Amino acid sequence: MSDKKQTFLDRWDEHVHRLINVTAKKADAVDVKHQQIVEGACQVFFEKGFHPASIREIAKASGMSMGQMYHYISSKDDVLFLIHRHSQIIWHKHLTDAKLDACENPVKKMEKALKKSIEFLFDHKDLFQLIYTESKYLSSEHLKVVLEMDEKNVTGFWCDLVGEVFEYKGIQEDVKLAGNVLAYNLVFVALRGWNLKDKPKQQIIDFLGAFVLKGLGLNLS
Repeated sequence: MSDKKQTFLDRWDEHVHRLINVTAKKADAVDVKHQQIVEGACQVFFEKGFHPASIREIAKASGMSMGQMYHYISSKDDVLFLIHRHSQIIWHKHLTDAKLDACENPVKKMEKALKKSIEFLFDHKDLFQLIYTESKYLSSEHLKVVLEMDEKNVTGFWCDLVGEVFEYKGIQEDVKLAGNVLAYNLVFVALRGWNLKDKPKQQIIDFLGAFVLKGLGLNLS
């Protein structure tokens, strides 16, 4: 998974350098400052929403002056774009830490990837609610890249894994269609979790994992 992770990061960095006008002189500090801005912005967006939040409030929450922050971003579009990048990076790290590649059996690997991803989405509901409700307001250029990165890094990950499982089990189904449906089903916990507050977290994780596996023609062990 390490090679895929490097490719994944390279893809994002290429677009970050192209779309975000960074005027800071210390290039090695850019990633640190961008992360600082993302963390501050998430605090503000979770509390106030994307549109009501001001750049001044984001700067304050990030521990920067307005002038300093404008060395690293130019607009709220840049900030939301970086939040998309952040969400994929921490999800990827969560899966990397789970050591998926240690699972030689593709079905076991799928089970583990599902469980870890559903747990992750459960624990970051606010982040994904923000992403799914506000991304439509991104500029066309920012949105195009965000959708491209989702297709390559998220849906692409699931399509690759579904392909391994289908080959291993001899299942003759459309891999791309299955990978896309799987990726969409997983965000259920972020987008509809508010309606299941009376349900224990583990029950939702177990049910959704089993639901997806059955949809792929598999069963939990």
